[in-house]
Amino acid sequence: MATFTDITDPADPRLGDYVSLRDSSLRRRLETDGGLFIAEGEKVIARAWQAGYVPRSFLLAPRWIPRLDEVLGASPVPCYVVTESLAEQVTGFHVHRGALAAFHRGDGWDMGQVVDGATRLIVVEDIVDHANIGAILRSAAGLGWDGVLLSPRCADPLYRRAVKTSMGAVFSLPWARMPDQGDPLDDLRARGFTIVAMALTPESVPLSALARDLAAAPRPVAVLLGTEGAGLSDHWLERADVVVRIPMSRGTDSLNVAAATAIACYALNPDG
Repeated sequence: MATFTDITDPADPRLGDYVSLRDSSLRRRLETDGGLFIAEGEKVIARAWQAGYVPRSFLLAPRWIPRLDEVLGASPVPCYVVTESLAEQVTGFHVHRGALAAFHRGDGWDMGQVVDGATRLIVVEDIVDHANIGAILRSAAGLGWDGVLLSPRCADPLYRRAVKTSMGAVFSLPWARMPDQGDPLDDLRARGFTIVAMALTPESVPLSALARDLAAAPRPVAVLLGTEGAGLSDHWLERADVVVRIPMSRGTDSLNVAAATAIACYALNPDG
């Protein structure tokens, strides 16, 4: 069972895991290097624990303790009980969900584990916005896809904002970073995947056309998604078997990458 400690000083060193949660460079040092991630909100904390992640500590306002009774009862770690105003002083923002927890990252998945047995994958190139990464994982998980692969420069799916946006999908959907060496897209093709790029190019075909083709001839698919500004790199586009687009109207050229992911996952889901 958790050990409860009331804390009234925002400078208390025991709260070090929760300092300045909006400072991304500081958080990278504290979390990635320290093997931690921060879960925000009752549901996300519970989902991290249910997925097998091991908590290191909790930071809770009193009113949230009963709602996390099961998690706290099974976790022999410190629970720091604070006012919501003190939590705001420590974290640097209003913790409107009233609950935070620091978890150990664990080993995670590697690329081979994500790909083995998969037939539907999302592959993300250099997207650095944490909210978009979280939304992409949430869509892939909710719409029945098997996993997500990220290029080495992508944002961290276990960063607090990504975890929050995904509503905990980062804990249940397999994801992994691809290696710097070699060509992971060629590796996917060698495993039988059709490589699908989403991009606005002259040769692109409507997404619905690919959906019809896959319905007639089912096969594994890996969908490539690029950054908001530049989109996919020429290097990745050249390796695609087919380039698809979502037809737009009223002068809109494209959708946010997270919205486009949701549409692609739904349209190409073999069970949809």
